[in-house]
Amino acid sequence: MLDALVIAPHPDDAELGMAGTIALLRAQGHSVGVLDLTDGEPTPRGSVETRALETAAATRELGLDWRENLGLPNRRLRANLAARAALAGVIRRTRPRWLFAPHWVDAHPDHIAATRLVTAARFWAKLTKCDLPGEPWHPQRIYHYAAVHLKVHFRPAFVVDISSTWEVKRRCLSCYASQFPPDAPPPTVLDRVEAAARYFGALAGVSHGEAFTCREPICLRNLGGLF
Repeated sequence: MLDALVIAPHPDDAELGMAGTIALLRAQGHSVGVLDLTDGEPTPRGSVETRALETAAATRELGLDWRENLGLPNRRLRANLAARAALAGVIRRTRPRWLFAPHWVDAHPDHIAATRLVTAARFWAKLTKCDLPGEPWHPQRIYHYAAVHLKVHFRPAFVVDISSTWEVKRRCLSCYASQFPPDAPPPTVLDRVEAAARYFGALAGVSHGEAFTCREPICLRNLGGLF
């Protein structure tokens, strides 16, 4: 059903980490979905209703094919058996080629738990003779995007050129005004996101880039996309 399923601990994490890549995939004809694991609340300036409206606006900006929320508890996200089964069921239903998850090193416990959960659910999704809904499915790869709370250097396995979709990313992040208030003192979160995009873009020789890594070897069928 989907080419790519982006799994986000909270609404806005998918946009922070890879909105430019999502927009690029959509422009290239790939089907992309986002699964938010929690509603992200409580936060200092947000509410469940506000976050839902902001997420809907960002979803429209991205032109996603599919988006749902798994309804797991914010701030208490755990890679337990019940959550694993729920996520494996979504993977079997959406049948993505690629999964995208947060980087596994982070200061935010929800982000770390999310990546552990994705890894375990990917394995469970292929199981036969089980009580999971749907038919077995095993995504080809898990790629990890950078939406981290640690102020450390993120060493990428590859950088996606998002020069043509940077403005889409900027508009998506602006949708989340409760989380990234425009009147915040500089440097704002959006300032830091743009600085990172310019940094990784500079490493790749383009204006803006998004960084990804992968624990498994990346297979190339041709070298046409390398430069």
